[in-house]
Amino acid sequence: MEERDIQTSLTKLQNLLKVAFTDTTVLLSAITHRSYLNEHREATWDHNERLEFLGDAVLELVVTDYLFNKYPEKPEGELTAVRAALVNTVSLSAASEQLGVNSYLLMSKGEAKDTGRARQYILANAFEACIGAIYIDQGYESAKDFIADRLFPKTEEIVKKRLWQDAKSRFQELSQEHVSVTPTYETLSQEGPDHDRVFTVGVYLKKELIAKGNGRSKQEAEQEAAIHAIEAKGWETD
Repeated sequence: MEERDIQTSLTKLQNLLKVAFTDTTVLLSAITHRSYLNEHREATWDHNERLEFLGDAVLELVVTDYLFNKYPEKPEGELTAVRAALVNTVSLSAASEQLGVNSYLLMSKGEAKDTGRARQYILANAFEACIGAIYIDQGYESAKDFIADRLFPKTEEIVKKRLWQDAKSRFQELSQEHVSVTPTYETLSQEGPDHDRVFTVGVYLKKELIAKGNGRSKQEAEQEAAIHAIEAKGWETD
């Protein structure tokens, strides 16, 4: 990407973020995946992994403070679970996509072709990196305002629908309540090399396949399968 195109993208992205950066280089780093620098040795800025690390810490503090004050009656364990649901990969990647960050990510040609779970990770990491960039350039309050605008509105739904609860536990609870059956999980396939393996798991009620899920581990695939199963059965809306 030419320098003029990069500057145009940074201007548009600042409008989306509703933040006017003093140093746009830090924002440029926030949207730069490591793979981009491997293909563009001429780049003079860093990739977003350090900013992601910082943004993750700021995000956790802001969300923890918010939940602590919003739900004074909830115990520590439940607050931790609600926080995890609010800042997990699915939630952050969705917030990043809704924001439109996906259009401005700088990646290698290979990474740009990735979809599904792989792209979710990249989007979630970029969202945290943007938080880190805002924190560095504008300070804590601006980072807090950005997080509040993008994530806090999701809290009520998470609490109301018990989306904070572990998906496998929730599906088991619903299955026993509706059909008196305990779900079982089976690994249907695994693809890719050892360092980048993707598992596909099916969740069953007796012998009926209800849904499938993918993940970098069997546990992650089981959680995704359980989420899809809850959606497929529609029990949460009963």
